[in-house]
Order: sequence, then structure tokens, then C-alpha cells
Amino acid sequence: MNICKLNKLGAYMALLGLTIQMCAFSVTAQGQLLRKSEVEQLPANETVAEAQSKIAPDLAEQTDKLARGARSDEWQKVIIQLKSDTPLNEMYGNTMSVNEQKQMFAAEARKNIAKAGILLTDLRIVGGVIKKSYNNLGLVSAELPLSKIRELLEKDEVAYISPERDVQSFQHIGSTTGWYNPGISDGGDTDPNTWLAGGVGHIAVIDSGIDDQHYLLNWRYGATLTKVKYSKDFTGQNITGDPYGHGSHVASMFAGDPSLNNSAYQGVAPASNLINLRVLNSTGLGTTSNLIAALDWTVANKTAWNIRVVNMSLGTAAKDSYKNDPLCLAARRVVNAGIVVVASAGNFGRDLLGNKLYGTIGSPGIEPSVITVGAANTMGTDVRGDDAVATYSSRGPTRGYVTLSNGARKYDNLIKPDLVAPGNKLIGARGYYNGTENFLARTFTSLRTGSATSNNEKVMYLSGTSMAAPIVSGAASLLINTNPNLTPNLVKAILMYSAQPLPGYSTIEQGAGELNIDGAVRIARLVKTTLPTANGSALLKTALPASQSSNFWGTAVYWSKGIVTNHGFIYGNDLMNKWQGMYANGVLLSDSTPFSGSSITKSTTLTSGTLSLYQGVIKNNGVLLSDGTLYLSANAMGGSPTPFVNGQGVLISDGVLISDGVLLSDGVLLSDGNAYSTQALLGDNTNCMLPAP
Repeated sequence: MNICKLNKLGAYMALLGLTIQMCAFSVTAQGQLLRKSEVEQLPANETVAEAQSKIAPDLAEQTDKLARGARSDEWQKVIIQLKSDTPLNEMYGNTMSVNEQKQMFAAEARKNIAKAGILLTDLRIVGGVIKKSYNNLGLVSAELPLSKIRELLEKDEVAYISPERDVQSFQHIGSTTGWYNPGISDGGDTDPNTWLAGGVGHIAVIDSGIDDQHYLLNWRYGATLTKVKYSKDFTGQNITGDPYGHGSHVASMFAGDPSLNNSAYQGVAPASNLINLRVLNSTGLGTTSNLIAALDWTVANKTAWNIRVVNMSLGTAAKDSYKNDPLCLAARRVVNAGIVVVASAGNFGRDLLGNKLYGTIGSPGIEPSVITVGAANTMGTDVRGDDAVATYSSRGPTRGYVTLSNGARKYDNLIKPDLVAPGNKLIGARGYYNGTENFLARTFTSLRTGSATSNNEKVMYLSGTSMAAPIVSGAASLLINTNPNLTPNLVKAILMYSAQPLPGYSTIEQGAGELNIDGAVRIARLVKTTLPTANGSALLKTALPASQSSNFWGTAVYWSKGIVTNHGFIYGNDLMNKWQGMYANGVLLSDSTPFSGSSITKSTTLTSGTLSLYQGVIKNNGVLLSDGTLYLSANAMGGSPTPFVNGQGVLISDGVLISDGVLLSDGVLLSDGNAYSTQALLGDNTNCMLPAP
């Protein structure tokens, strides 16, 4: 059966529990120059109870059940966040030199080693053990009796405790993203030997491993050399290959070599140097501690391997606010180290009946500092006029929460994803391990495609935000290749500013729009090599083009000219004309529009020039991000009306209804992530990318 004609029932049944989503995090910032007093503050009557603020809500529920005798005592795996004594998580902006930042990271690591030593004694007293200390991230994985967790909360060195959670996995590409446009992939100069193909620094692929012998992941011109420069396993299986098959396909989305099938499956950054960090096991499952360990290793080895981009096409259901979620805290630390972090949004955008689901962005995709990517469906064509947001792509707003002293939930309700990229039925590497075909291709044989007979050349289809994320990671690598001094926030801003808004979709479905590599690279070429530091300073060497659009196969694709923030977005040419304070390291783009009371405002220290502010979620008409109609107000996103209980007895903190009648809340289907829609491994049943003849 043709993969493009799979029926929906097969797609639903195929992937119950076999997808990856990602999340994002942020931490409270009280910077040396800029304090987060401008940023969202809870009203006085919504202070978070201390006992609740140090424990994840689902873990608190388990301990409460134990106290009521509703469950037996048992050992619980947890992630413990250590209290920080350094301003590492604060908004130090660009006031610190690289050496000062390194010194701060080193000081934090030393203090965390000492705290972990104290915690070791504390755990022994309550009958628990430390499994691993992640000193660069300020996190510790441990195991202890469930009945002793509340006791551990009283320890001074403990800031927050979360349960160990399972983590799962979730060339047409060059043409449909604009990389093949004239003057982009060829380097934009008169030298036929220069190409814009990435290769500045390394991309860390945190996934299920990589088949480093596959031809898409090897340099095939001249001597055969693998693009995987280093591999490390964090699963305990002591292998770095890819028996599951997800990581190899993900890596080929940006690193796919042009030598196979006359460039049919070429990635957008084929010169990529890869760091293979394996956190998912042979059936595509992992734990938060696996992922945290990989992120900790990344920070520790950032300089040694010149790691510039991290791709995480995986994740877990979001429960904690990004301010407490350990995956978000870890991801934020990586971004603060100067690394672009890209995460998939998740594949929970529809239920079993095909209805849209909202509030389904996973962790670490809920973290404001990362680039969270949803999936677009290109319908298999290079033109952009028929592109749509994939039905399964997770939608915002983010639904991590803290529990207030009155028992109500205060949701983050951030606009996510940040943008979308092609992710439906894309062809990439079909990995093998020790001569055996990967688990996904063996289990779902309809994913197989192509006519190759050699294992090193075989390809397969995969769908999901897991496939979209690496295409954005490749685009980020191209921007760094263009201008190595770009900060992670500026990379993120350029990608959003140049994205194409898709008509009929809101910003909680597509963010700023669909990835446009042509526009992003053209902007990056205009940015000064030495970045300014003062808010409002000139950012560009020459002016932006008069028509801020790209030509895709004879059709104008207009740039969004906007940046999605927390509960709205800002737009205008000065986002690129001038250095904005929010582009500095250690600051969030979302800090530029702090929420206070019932509205958001522009920060005077993080924004500059002539910029317009749009408060809330907008449903776009397909031209500029600022066009369209209000879909959900900033007040509804950031405010907290009096809680009430719905007909199913579920506490609703906002009670916001959106136009199609789906309750945007913690309702029955979305409350704990246990009734998410089945995943979209096989993709939307539409026309799609075809194999090479």
C-alpha cells in the first residue's frame, strides 16, 4: 500500500505511545542590570504556598494518596533541583564576558558538587540514594521511599523535587524551505566551490542513537567518512547505534548527504558535524534523567567540541511550570551557555476522532528559551501555497502550572510553538543495527520506501514534529555558518521574523509561521559581524530589502516581520534594524513583553525603536503576522479568573473557550497527559514526498 494512502485508523493504531515531544523552560531572573520586576508577577492573592512550590503537582498527589492510605509506600525515582547560590539563572544579558560566564559556570558546578555531598547524607538518613549528580545543571537524580519525600523537602539545599518521567520519541526539504533558492545554498557569491551547508561547530543530536554507517550520514565524495564525530550512550545499554531507528532519520533531516540518489534526500545542512548522544533505548523510551545527563554533558563539553546547536526530537508530557520543570531548567542552562536549543512541540494535536486539541505542547518544548517547532504538511510539493499545519502537531498554549495557596492552578499559558517546519511523511535514513533493520521499520512495514538493496542506502518515511525540529536545527546551523557571532536569541528571532504565516492558523498552532531559510539567511548576512551591545544600536550593515519577502517557485512568500513572545507578539522593521536587549544571552525573548494585571507591555530596556505590540493570539490571514483577527486575548492568557469546577469535577483555572468549542483548560482529555491523542508516526493521509526514481 502506498504510504501516502494509509487510512487514518492504521495511523492511529500504529503509534500509541511511540512519539516524541519536547518542552522548554525558564527560570526566575533577577539580573545584574535588568531585574525581572518587569516580568509577569502573580497578584497578591495568588502567592504560591511554600509546601506546594517545592514539589511537582503529580508527585504531590502521590504523596497525598499515601498519607490517606490510598496507595502503598514504595520507592520513587525523582529529579531534585538544587538551590543556586550564583546568579547563573539571572538576566546577566550581554554585560558578562565569555571568561566571566565560564567562571560563573565553574563556580556553580563547584557549589553543586558540595550541595550534592550534603544531599547524599540527607538521603541516607531517609533511606534513599543518589543515582547521579548533574553538576553543570544543578540537578540530581535519586531514589527514595515515597513516604520520605515530604521530609526531604525541608532540606535547605533542595529547591524542587519532580518525579522521574518517561521520555519518548515523536529532497524536497531543501526546495520547500528555500535552501535551494538562488544565492542561498550556493553561498551567494561568485565562487562555485563555496556552499552554505553548515559545518561551523557541532550539532548535538539527543535521540535514540545514530547509524553512522548509513550513506546519508557519511561524506561519500572522496574518502568515506562518517559525519558522527563523537557518540555517547546514556541509556545504560552501552551502545551508540540506533536499533530503534528514530535518531538516524532525525539526523538525516539536516545532515543528509547529497551523494545518495542524486541529492533526493539531502538535508538542509549537509556539512554538519554530529555529536550522537543516545537517551532513548531500543524501543524508543527513555527517562528524564537520561536526557538531563546528556544536557549536562553538553554544557561540560560545549567548548571542547564547539557545540553550537542541540536538537531534541523527544520529550514528555508537561506538568510543572517551566519555572520548575527539570527538563526546562536543564535546557535553559544549555541556552545560557550560548547554545541554540531546538525542541519538537509534540504530536498530540488531535484526538482519536480527529478533533483539535489545545494545550498539548510537551516538555521541554514549554521552555521559553528554546525554539519549539511544530509540523507543517507540504503535501509533497515544493511550492508553499498548499502548505498546512499537520493535524497532529501539538498546539499551545503551554499548560505547565504551579499550585496556588487556594488550591487553584496557575498556568503558564505561553504562546507556543515558535514556528513550524515540514514534518509530514518525510523520507530519511532507515537505520540498521548490527545488520538488523530498526524497530520502527520492522514494526510498521509501510514506512519502508525506495528501491535500495544495500542496508546503507535504504530509506523510510517518518512523520511528526520530531522530523520538523531537525530541519529548524539545520537552519540554525546555516545562520551560525553565515555569522558565527549570532546569539541563540537572535537566531530564534531571525527564524521567526522571516517565517511565512500560513493562512487560517493561529499563533498557538504555527507560532510566527513556516520556516523560510531563504529569508533567514538573507537577514543573517546583513547582521554586523561584531554584534552591538547597547539596546537600540544599529544591528545591520545595510538596509533590509524593500520587499521583505522570498520568491518560492515564482510566488512571493512574505516574512512575518514579527516575534512571538509570552502572551502576544511584537512586530516591525526595527526588530532587525536595531539591537534589541532581548537578544542578549541570559534573557528571554518573552521578557520583552511583561504581563501585569490584565495586559502586556513592551519592556523599555529589552526593546527599542518603532515596534508594535499585539496582545494575545491572532488567527492569521496568510500575509503579515500582524494581520488577522484576535483569537484569544492576552488577558485571557495571562490572567487568572476565579477557579470553578466543570461538569466532570475537574478544576478549571481559566475557563477560556476558543472558537471551535474545545475547552482550553486542564479538562478531562488533557489533564494529566494520560488521554492524549495517539501519535502520528505515519502522518496525515495526504500527498507526500516521493522516493527517488
